[in-house]
Amino acid sequence: MKKFLKQWVPSIAIGIILSLFIRTYVAEAMRVPTGSMIPTIQINDRLVVEKMLWLTSLKHGDIVVFNPPVPGDEQKKYVKRLMGLPGDTLEIKDGALYRNGEQVDEPYLQEKMNYTFGPVTVPADHYFFLGDNRNTSFDAHLWNTPFVAKDKLIGKVLMDVNDLF
Repeated sequence: MKKFLKQWVPSIAIGIILSLFIRTYVAEAMRVPTGSMIPTIQINDRLVVEKMLWLTSLKHGDIVVFNPPVPGDEQKKYVKRLMGLPGDTLEIKDGALYRNGEQVDEPYLQEKMNYTFGPVTVPADHYFFLGDNRNTSFDAHLWNTPFVAKDKLIGKVLMDVNDLF
């Protein structure tokens, strides 16, 4: 028994430490609890989220996980589509999103937006996010502060595991 413990405990400990390191700093699996990203991501889909944002640059259309600027929800993880980078001016009118005066092509939307918003300009080190299920998503167009600070970003969605099956 002593030989068994001597042999396996260090390996198990290293495995646990490595697993915690990867989950904290590299990548994490998570389940989506809401329908705010339908049709792109369904309720209960499992996502792989890359947390090493310093190795990549975010671009319009990326799906990102972040802690929202919503009182009471600051520790929750929201999953939304990145629609505005620092310096972008965004407006929702006539059922469509406009970025810097140009209508954004959004083939993933199932319906036009039934509200207006903006115009707003995204400040430095902040981002603007909307859900794909625009008319029911609790996102930037409804928050008191519509921008997410860079230090609140958790990671970028690499894949929806449910798409593999």
